[in-house]
Amino acid sequence: MRVSLPLMESSARQTLKQLVVEVIEHDPFIGPQLVVLGALLLDLSLPGKLTLGPYWLLPSVEGALLLALSLSAPHPGARRSPLRRGFAMALIGLVSAVNALSLVLLVHFLLHHGTKPEQGRPLILAGIVLWVTNVLLFGLWYWWLDRGGPIERAMNQAARPDFLFPQMTETKYAPRDWMPGLVDYLYTSFTNATAFSPTDTMPLTQTAKWLMAAQALSALTTIGLVVARAVNILA
Repeated sequence: MRVSLPLMESSARQTLKQLVVEVIEHDPFIGPQLVVLGALLLDLSLPGKLTLGPYWLLPSVEGALLLALSLSAPHPGARRSPLRRGFAMALIGLVSAVNALSLVLLVHFLLHHGTKPEQGRPLILAGIVLWVTNVLLFGLWYWWLDRGGPIERAMNQAARPDFLFPQMTETKYAPRDWMPGLVDYLYTSFTNATAFSPTDTMPLTQTAKWLMAAQALSALTTIGLVVARAVNILA
């Protein structure tokens, strides 16, 4: 008996969807953990002169913290623990501090040391890495900040939001119980890092405004000084 190709493709999609659902139910924080892992891998690609100590030291510490966070995630009680929330925010803060330090070292290197044409390409790549890491990390900050974090958002949808998404005002484009997910916060981070200001999602609280301002300043420094300087070197 032959099985039609569309039926096989549909079955494969259903199997993949079921697998994804099972993974998320086992660890609902798998997405943010992958984002942190991506940021750590980007840190490893930076030149040694832009890191504090050996290039592997801080990413290794961050990786150990991420591993501990991942091992505690499957336990349902740990997911709602304030200690786990504080630990996760400390992890994001550590990676953010590493990224900020690398940006400061890069700016210092450009301003106070002579640069040669052959150094332009590594500087451009380093600037791109720092900018992408900036987008990932601030997306996580927004995800953890809004309404007290993902668990609190799910348990208390009436809580005061830190960000106003378009779906919250234009309800005809979203279900009544719509809640932002990780992708929504990453998109907000991306648009803020490219426009240097809020676009379709508005910050409502002072904490959200300070975070978005810090990200815009970091992105502006990366693009306006680092990349522009590297392009001049190449020219």
